[in-house]
Amino acid sequence: MEQGGSLLTVGEMTRADALAVEAGVPSLRLMEAAGFAVARAIRHRWSPRRVTVLCGPGNNGGDGFVIARLLRAAGWPVTVRLLGAREHLTEDAAVNAARWHGPVAPLDLSALHGADLFVDALFGAGLSRPVDGVAGSVLDALSAHPERPVVAVDVPSGLDGDTGRIRGTAARAALTVTFFRPKPGHVLGHGPRVCGDLVVTDIGIPPTVLDMIGPAAALNGPALWSLPRPGPGDHKYTRGHAVVFGGPVMTGAGRLAARAARRLGAGLLTVAAAPEALPLYAQDAPGVLCRALQTPENVGALLDDARLNALLIGPGAGRGPHTAARVLSVLERGRPTVLDADALTSFADDPGALYDAITGPAVMTPHDGEFRALFPDLADEDTHTGDRLARVRMAARRAGAVVLLKGPRTLIAAPDGQVIVNANAPATLATAGSGDVLAGAILGLLAQGLPARAAAAAASWLHGAGARLGPPGLLAEDLPEAMARAAAEGTGEGAAGTAV
Repeated sequence: MEQGGSLLTVGEMTRADALAVEAGVPSLRLMEAAGFAVARAIRHRWSPRRVTVLCGPGNNGGDGFVIARLLRAAGWPVTVRLLGAREHLTEDAAVNAARWHGPVAPLDLSALHGADLFVDALFGAGLSRPVDGVAGSVLDALSAHPERPVVAVDVPSGLDGDTGRIRGTAARAALTVTFFRPKPGHVLGHGPRVCGDLVVTDIGIPPTVLDMIGPAAALNGPALWSLPRPGPGDHKYTRGHAVVFGGPVMTGAGRLAARAARRLGAGLLTVAAAPEALPLYAQDAPGVLCRALQTPENVGALLDDARLNALLIGPGAGRGPHTAARVLSVLERGRPTVLDADALTSFADDPGALYDAITGPAVMTPHDGEFRALFPDLADEDTHTGDRLARVRMAARRAGAVVLLKGPRTLIAAPDGQVIVNANAPATLATAGSGDVLAGAILGLLAQGLPARAAAAAASWLHGAGARLGPPGLLAEDLPEAMARAAAEGTGEGAAGTAV
């Protein structure tokens, strides 16, 4: 799957099909290409065996008839089961049903007998209601027998292509073959669990249709951003001077963030903290500058130095009015700022005060609990039909900041509605301090001049890539060096595409 490519909603994919037809690609040819792609993927993965193709009443079922015909022509024993009456099929699905010269039996539970592989071509990505009835019973029965592999056409039936929610039921696929571009539902929610291996294949839709669609979501990867690279004329000041506002007690958070910012390229880094905590920061790394802070007024004096061009506040800060006051002082200057952890939850009683204070580039990095504290009306899945993309979009627009919502699939939303989905994070990132490293990495990239959305996306992707390069028993302390290695090994160098 392409790293850094567009994600198309169900509606956008429907438009892509229509634009391809307008450009002269017959819809029947698109269906034939889709069926060919699935049949090819099956033949590459499995040796010939008994196959039952489960066909639905729409175009997904039409794809199924193409798959059945092509596998049978290759010598595979194939059975077709159809939901509904054959005479009710229309347009391209009816044409391809007519091209299938084998028997067609009704869909029922007996379809599970006598096959070693199943092709799920019942419903496409645009399913508008929960799967129930005989189709639901068949999918439930398939789920009860995971030893029988299922290949899903476009999306596993029952999976919402936009949100990754399960509508009624869905059978877990060993392989899902989708077309042109992946959908949000492939990588969000239950999508990764029920899709199995995801193959995205070309079926002849001209890539130029993307310019007319203007997709609002993308899968994170180096094609979306370019990492800053120092040139021969650079020096420490041209690479930026970052500031971490360190907490007075939980100093480890700020120290991890500082290390990440420096490893990701910030030319200088100052830790500003209470005088009693400053020795801990000073002893951590000799290259870190330290500045004593006591009151919000001290923040203003510190930031009189215009060379301090990127700021991070929140890790280990402690939740309460003292942190809130310091955040407001930091935001007054309008400089690129990362707001993490306690810098967010200190405004749980008055989120609007935080939104109103954001006048410059800002990245907010909440996990689900912190998101709920700042955006309580957006945190309820039932209220917003489980659409995590929609919720983070609304949050970014409301706050006037880039919102990076952390999780197994991290979402990075900008106020203009663009969302980037980061899908490369391994489970080993579930370790204390990894979020502090991420915040520091964003800070380091902001200091070097990356725009807020690009800095958040690049840091998030390097966070996952670095974790995969890290040692067994990964600790947050391992991440800054591993992320730097990921960057140095070319994960972000020479990337093609449009920078965000």
